[in-house]
Amino acid sequence: MTKTRIAARTLVGLVGAMTAGGALAADALVPATARQHLRNPRWPGHAKFHDAQYIVMSMLLGGMTLRLVTTGRGDPDRNLLAAAAISATPWLGMYGAAAFPGTELVDEEFDTPKVLGLDPNLAVATGCLAALGAAVGLARAGR
Repeated sequence: MTKTRIAARTLVGLVGAMTAGGALAADALVPATARQHLRNPRWPGHAKFHDAQYIVMSMLLGGMTLRLVTTGRGDPDRNLLAAAAISATPWLGMYGAAAFPGTELVDEEFDTPKVLGLDPNLAVATGCLAALGAAVGLARAGR
């Protein structure tokens, strides 16, 4: 395997790991951000249910991504593209969710600083999607 393909698989694997663990860490484990999500006493149980659903979905998608980029079975190019598409799903979903009427990227009670002019959720999503795009570009260049 060429260095270019190894780099592409590594990038997708890193995003897969972030996808698998990022929502759990941010929404449930890290106190500063968990208090805005599952640990927020102002959130109703149904909102917490949907956040937990997102956490589990992200873990499953990240796990599938990691499996695809580490397996020796199947076509490595197809596996990489499938892994990138799977891992992109929750990050693209953040943009789609922001477009729904009445949704907010951050609850009003929290003063959340911007990252490079973006809401932190969208900054992370943009970084992950950029890494996946770079990985797909590297994989295609390495053919």
